[in-house]
Amino acid sequence: MAKFQYQAKNATGQMVQGEIEAASQQEAIIRLRAQQLLPVRVVAFGATRSSAGKSTSLFAPSVKGKDLQIFTRQFATLINAGIPVVDSLKILSEGLRPGLLKEASAQVKTSIEGGRRLADSMAQVPNVFDKLYVNMIQAGEEAGILDGILQRLASYMEKSEKIKAQVKGALVYPVVIIIVAMIVIAGILVFIIPKFMEFFAGSGKEPPMLTMMVVSLSNSMITNWYIYIGVAVLGPMALMQWLKTDAGKDTFDRFIMKAPVFGEVVQKSAIARLTRTLSTLLASGVGLIEAIEISAKTAGNVVIEQSLLRCKESVTAGRTFASPLAKEKAFPEMVVQMISIGEQSGTMDIMLGKIADFYEDEVETAVKAMTSLLEPLLMVVLGGIIAVLVVAMYLPIFSMADVVQ
Repeated sequence: MAKFQYQAKNATGQMVQGEIEAASQQEAIIRLRAQQLLPVRVVAFGATRSSAGKSTSLFAPSVKGKDLQIFTRQFATLINAGIPVVDSLKILSEGLRPGLLKEASAQVKTSIEGGRRLADSMAQVPNVFDKLYVNMIQAGEEAGILDGILQRLASYMEKSEKIKAQVKGALVYPVVIIIVAMIVIAGILVFIIPKFMEFFAGSGKEPPMLTMMVVSLSNSMITNWYIYIGVAVLGPMALMQWLKTDAGKDTFDRFIMKAPVFGEVVQKSAIARLTRTLSTLLASGVGLIEAIEISAKTAGNVVIEQSLLRCKESVTAGRTFASPLAKEKAFPEMVVQMISIGEQSGTMDIMLGKIADFYEDEVETAVKAMTSLLEPLLMVVLGGIIAVLVVAMYLPIFSMADVVQ
């Protein structure tokens, strides 16, 4: 049994805090609810953001979002057909390819056979079933609508994966172009430039400054080729590992949100994901405070996460959700107004769903605009680099022509 620190609201709305023992965070929440307490924050002793069920290793095993979405859809179909949870998990486990998801489903099945609930069992595998997934499963179990919740989860993951695919797809083309261009430029410097210098060596005239700079770079690449290859291979790996740290992710997220071309796409995709998550949780019966906390942790962007956590503190104090949200620069005014209308009319989940639909369309439009802007920009930059190399090699020829005249 592990110890957890908690903050919760009692029946009179007062904040209380203390310690509780439980096998998992989810079980601690269930025990607090059994004591007529509404959990606001439940944290294990010594837990940190980076260690909360996530591995920082670059090669840590993970489950693809598409695989988990298919698993959830199939799970919903089996439950809807009246097949018990244990039998459904057995069928799914036998049909999965060897890997983390297959092991996780078998582990969950064994845990349920040992007397645990489905949500508690899934909470023991946080690297596969995150907090959003577990809380929605718990809401479905408590309301007796597990199949409907699973269908809603699958739909949520489909839309979330669609947003990710659009953003990643927009980045594939420029990344491929940059990699190919770097290989071409390296080939010119290593194989072509030395041939030109052999030709110019017998001219007896000092090459221009630009030519000497290019030749120096060429000689450096030929002599220290292992350094350049090491930087090209290990550099991206080190960057990816740094981005997995708290400091790296914080710095990168703040930078990318302010970037002139990518910032708009990142902001719109983050808002679309956030509002879709909030809408799905609220429609499934999860409380607003808990939904805000879960959405913050699954937002995928530090700026959005910190903004939401500040709003959660305000909501916990009894104020509306829209009022603190209006002070956050990351959220457009239209989002705040629609959330305010949703709070006043009691249709928050519907309004959040409409915001998500709007911003998902906006992401698609923004991605197309970004792609159409990046293509000519890359051509100009890379064409300019190659043009400089060509000019640097032809300048000595012009100098030799002047000598002949």
